[in-house]
Formats: sequence, structure tokens, C-alpha cells
Amino acid sequence: MDRETAVPRVDSMPGEKARQWVEYHHEHAAPSTYVYDFVWDITAESEGPFCTDVDGNVLLDFTSHVAAAPLGYNNPKILDRMAEFDLVDPTKIAGQDFYVSDGSAPGEERLPGPAALMDKLTELTSHYGMDTVFLSNSGAEAVENAIKIAYDHADGAKYGVTFEGAFHGRTLGALSLNRSKSVYRRKFPEISGVLDVPFCDDRTCSPETCSCGFFPDADSAVSKLRQKLHPKKGHIDADEVSYVIVEPIQGEGGYRFPSDAFAEELAAVVDDYDLTLIADEIQTGVGRTGELWGSDHYPIEPDIITGAKGLRVGATISNDEIFPDETSRLSSTWGAGDIVSSMQGVFTLEAIEEYDLLDNTVARGRQFIERMRDDAPDTVVDVRGKGLLLAVEFDTKERRDAVQEAALKRGLLTLSCGYKVLRILPPLDVTAREIDLGATMLLDAIEDVS
Repeated sequence: MDRETAVPRVDSMPGEKARQWVEYHHEHAAPSTYVYDFVWDITAESEGPFCTDVDGNVLLDFTSHVAAAPLGYNNPKILDRMAEFDLVDPTKIAGQDFYVSDGSAPGEERLPGPAALMDKLTELTSHYGMDTVFLSNSGAEAVENAIKIAYDHADGAKYGVTFEGAFHGRTLGALSLNRSKSVYRRKFPEISGVLDVPFCDDRTCSPETCSCGFFPDADSAVSKLRQKLHPKKGHIDADEVSYVIVEPIQGEGGYRFPSDAFAEELAAVVDDYDLTLIADEIQTGVGRTGELWGSDHYPIEPDIITGAKGLRVGATISNDEIFPDETSRLSSTWGAGDIVSSMQGVFTLEAIEEYDLLDNTVARGRQFIERMRDDAPDTVVDVRGKGLLLAVEFDTKERRDAVQEAALKRGLLTLSCGYKVLRILPPLDVTAREIDLGATMLLDAIEDVS
């Protein structure tokens, strides 16, 4: 496949082979979240945002597997560097507590493993004073470990604070932090003491319209969080708060970007009351927003960062003061010793630096937003984004769903989030041609259902 000339080509979606594979998959698969019947043919030509399904359809994937494939399919920026690696067995070893090397001296490895990934992550979070990493299988595990070390660091403090609209994972502990959809938490027991406060986004919050308390006038108290913690008027002792956890930009909740007032007040409250701040960077990290971490856009100073998706493994990143001293507090997990994923994670981070992909992310995101704002009809009520974390919001959920289906029929893969939002997640090295192609396909899909 020549990425420079490739175009989507769809005969039918889903095709006959895809329907057979979907039926076969579901014979034994537990219920889960499926978006559409797209079946990637891993033996067929695919590169960057272009992929081929089992029926020979060529599609433009603007989902990047929910940001888990930041450079798309079969990208030579990754594959060329992995080509010299002769596959070994096992590729997943006994977690972070098992040592692995390619035989070279530390820091000089050609085939980096978990130690090299941890070294790279502390380098890239050093501006937040972070020097310690715990690797795991997934983003949800990274969140679980983050709250675990925060509870331990707080020495028995019983409260955690999350935000309305938040999503932090589907494991049992992480579910207690979710406030995006009730179905995620329904019927499950929850961690006690998790409080929620409003998340003020930059579209709906202004001095005239904000009801969340982040735009105080001269006679009012400030944010709902500060009100809860006020030493005389509040009902929560700040010393009993173990952590505040926030997505720098809300993902599942609808790609909500925080207002300046919200970000500034959050930073101030955390500082004033010396609270441990966890930044959930599982979707916003690894360059997706045009900065390496979503937190880098805002005045917040996280004490703990959780990463995954683009890193290919889960990572809880902090400093040795917050991580527990007792070895029994954290136990290695199988995915922490994933040799191939660690290598991919290091190569991805290095590619972002080597190829100036943060600059490309900003430019191509701006290109998409400008095109959609110029040409989209009134049924599109908002187009927003940072870097290549992009959202197209419609007037109704039904229209959003119909546009997503029409886009798929044309060969464009997108994802939904929130209530009536399409999220657009091209690979970080997406080209101007590919952005124009994807925007045109989406605009045509919008016209199809108008």
C-alpha cells in the first residue's frame, strides 16, 4: 500500500466474510462494547490511517483504536526499528520484578525493554518531579495503582474526589470514580468516600452562565470543591482527602475541555490544601493533544500520572515519596513485563520527538477544525479539539449515530462519546492530504443524513 496515494474503497460494510467472523467471534465472547462490524485483516496491506478488512475494503481509520495506536497501522517509524528483533518466547515475562536485557549496557540498548520504558517516562515527566514508575497491563490497572498509592501515602485518609462526567476504567475500583454513564457502575459495590464535584468546560461555563461556582463574584465563595473543604463552612476535612483524580480533558464524557477558570481553581485548591492530584492521561497522553501530556496545557501540577493506550502498557508514574516503601503494597503484574509492548512504547515516544509529531499534531488538528467549521451545516453545533483529540458535536444523538453509520459506509471509521459527539483520533503523523480526505468524507456523510 502506498500511503501517499491510498484512498478508501468500500464495496459493502460489513461484507460477507466480516459477518462470518463477527458471528464466529461472538460464539464464545462475553458481552462487551462493540462499535461496528469492522474486521481488520492483519495479513493485508495497511499503513498509517489506512487499513484493509477481510472483504478487501480499504478504510480510513480516524479512531487509532481509541488512541491506543498513536501512529496507526504498520508504521515504519516503529516497524523498521523492530525489524532486527527476532521474536522470542515468552514475550510476556514475570512482570516488573523480572529483569530483561538485549545484552548491551543500560541506556545503550537497541531493543529497549521495561527498564528503558520506565527510564523514558521519568525523563518525560521530570518537569512534574516524577522519578518512579509502576508498569501494568492496562489503563484501568494504572488507575487502580494510582489510587492505591494515594490512599497509602495519605495514611488512612478516607475520601477521594472525582468529577461529574469522568471515566477512569471498568475494573471494580476504577468504576467507583466514573461519573459519565450510570450503566458503568450500576449494581456494583463501590469504594466508600468517593465524592464528585462539577467539571466546568470551556463551552458552557462563563461568568454569565456558570452554575458550578468557578466564576465567583466579589460576594461569593469559589468552587464547589473549595466549599466542601472550607475549614469553617465545609463538611470535609482536607486532611482526610487521599486524592483528587481528573482527566485533563474528559474523554468518554464527551471530549469536554476545561475552562481556564476551572483549571486555575483546581490548581489553586490542590495547592492550598496540599492534596494529591492524579491526572488520568490514558487518552490525553503520549502527544495526542499536541503536548506530550494533556496536563501540560493547564496550570495543574499532577502528583501522579496514569498512562496507557499509546504507551502500549499501563503506567503509574509519580515519585518515590508517594510510592509506598513496603514491597508488599504493590505486586508485579504480568503485563508489566511485556517485552514487545515496552519496545513499542519506547519507539513511539522517540518517534514523537524525532519526527516533530507534536508540531504536526497541532497543525493537522487545526486544519481539521477549520475545515469542519467552514463547511459543516448547522446540524453540527460545535467542532472543538486540542491537537488530534477532536470532537464534532451534533444537534441530536440520532443524527450523530446516523452520521457515524454513513461515514462507515463510505469507509471512514469514527467513534462516539458523550451523548451526541463524534470523536476523531487520526494518527499523530497524519498528513494534510489525509486530514482533507477524512474531513471531506465526514462532510459527505453529514450531507447523506441531512
